[in-house]
Amino acid sequence: MSTFDYAPAPESRAVVSIDPAYGLFINGKFVPGKNHFPAINPATGEKLSTISQASTADVNKAVAAARGAYQKTWSKMPPAERAKYLYRIARILQERAREFAVLETLDNGKPIRESRDVDIPLVAAHFFYHAGWADKLQYAGFGEKPKAHGVVGAIIPWNFPLLMLAWKVAPALATGNTVVLKPAETTSLTALLFAQVCQQAELPAGVVNIVTGDGKVGAALVNHPDVDKIAFTGSTDVGKIIARSVAHSGKSVTLELGGKGANIVFEDAAIDEAVEGIVNGIFFNQGHVCCAGSRLLVQEGIHDEFLEKLKRRMSQIRLGDPMDKNTDIGAINSSDQLAKIKALTAVGTSEGGDAWSPDCILPTKGFWFPPTIFTGITQAHRIAREEIFGPVLSVLTFRTPQEAMEKANNTPFGLSAGIWSEKGSRVLWASKHLQAGVIWANTFNKFDPTSPFGGYKESGWGREGGRHGLGAYLKGGDHE
Repeated sequence: MSTFDYAPAPESRAVVSIDPAYGLFINGKFVPGKNHFPAINPATGEKLSTISQASTADVNKAVAAARGAYQKTWSKMPPAERAKYLYRIARILQERAREFAVLETLDNGKPIRESRDVDIPLVAAHFFYHAGWADKLQYAGFGEKPKAHGVVGAIIPWNFPLLMLAWKVAPALATGNTVVLKPAETTSLTALLFAQVCQQAELPAGVVNIVTGDGKVGAALVNHPDVDKIAFTGSTDVGKIIARSVAHSGKSVTLELGGKGANIVFEDAAIDEAVEGIVNGIFFNQGHVCCAGSRLLVQEGIHDEFLEKLKRRMSQIRLGDPMDKNTDIGAINSSDQLAKIKALTAVGTSEGGDAWSPDCILPTKGFWFPPTIFTGITQAHRIAREEIFGPVLSVLTFRTPQEAMEKANNTPFGLSAGIWSEKGSRVLWASKHLQAGVIWANTFNKFDPTSPFGGYKESGWGREGGRHGLGAYLKGGDHE
């Protein structure tokens, strides 16, 4: 394979203005917090800004503002008028797309190419899509006069900060709810910039409120008696805590949790195409993806050829400055996540797995981990069972399609899977037998706001996106 030299192509930071400190966004205004913590650029360790740590009193104020806006304004507004606000937000997001993309990359560590070409366009698409539903809910199959829950507490993770905001806020507003949003502690900046978009769109005060901080803020929101629904994306362990907390509260809840997705390559697959899909499935966003294809199941007859081509392709991956448009793999989001990835890969090696990474120079500042594959892996290895949430792929083999299904389903998770085969009948057969909420055929990591997303088993409750996702924000629609 020919090698290419890439000249540096850095994106400019000039388009973004980062304030030295940010307050909380409550009732349409930014209000100062009493305690603060730094926002860190994971690629360099640079301090970007200072973020407010919300208190229980701040959460109470945000919920009260959301309740007041729901009762006095948002629930009484004609649905077509609510739709106009969502359309306005979507257009502003498009107009400020470059600004959001640069800020997302600085705050999160993901390559600017992904922020620019994937995250931000999908964010706008979700607001456009749900704006279209706002005045058509009676046709969605949830009754003639579907009713909103009221106040939604939304808690989002650090891997897709603005996209996960859109997944929660857009359907919540379209269905007539108001929102109190708690972004991840390490990636709050684009949520706070979104607050400015809400002001620019002249969204009524209190319809969207944003409280920043650590897990204590999320717990206060989950346990608040005046929050009607919780929408959470994050780890399975935290999801279980939330499920226990709301079990006797009467709150509605949707949980989008962890995964250990299987990417299954049959011997009749187009190998070069499948290699690209495997690379995209596990190394996209540094593997910080709940539906990442972190388990590769290859049919034995093509294993050696496939592995050789996979290693050759991995050797072409460019790791480095996330702000460079040529970069494929950026920084790990935090020192804590890097430590977890290192610990689990060390266990993989100690249990007899064979780790391989291409030659690449890791930057000396920030948090970095090379793209890695483990061979010699069985279902008994921890790295084949536990979610690593990093650029680490476990390679297993199978002889028969039945064995592939058994291995793919041998996991407590059930979020995603990929099937690679030129036979449509085999794809349909495998799809029927896989225990996963999202199944891709001859592709991976394709998302669309019209398509429902969610998992089975320990990967969550409910769906987000599409008509199915609307039901989660309407009374009686959760299980439609």
